[in-house]
Amino acid sequence: MLATLQTLGVMASLSRPSLSNDNPYSESLSRTLKYRPAHPLAPFEDLAAARTCVTTLVQWYNHDHRHSAIRFATPAQRHAGPDAALLAQRRGLYEDARAQSPRRW
Repeated sequence: MLATLQTLGVMASLSRPSLSNDNPYSESLSRTLKYRPAHPLAPFEDLAAARTCVTTLVQWYNHDHRHSAIRFATPAQRHAGPDAALLAQRRGLYEDARAQSPRRW
């Protein structure tokens, strides 16, 4: 594997999880996409098929997938700003539910 990486001009990373030089954001993205039901199981037929698949994944990740780290909003909502209204609406919904059934909370 190392020889193949070197032949392709890729510098191998020997870092392990939980070390300071790992990138938790890319690791999280990789895991999220890998376990998505639409993740391809077979190799791509050609470059165009790979690009189509990645474009679809990026669209889903940014516009449909709700991220727990940003309070279950999408990155597109967070970036453009409508997440504030969504979170305020959600907060109101929870406050109403709490007022109607305080023992539950």
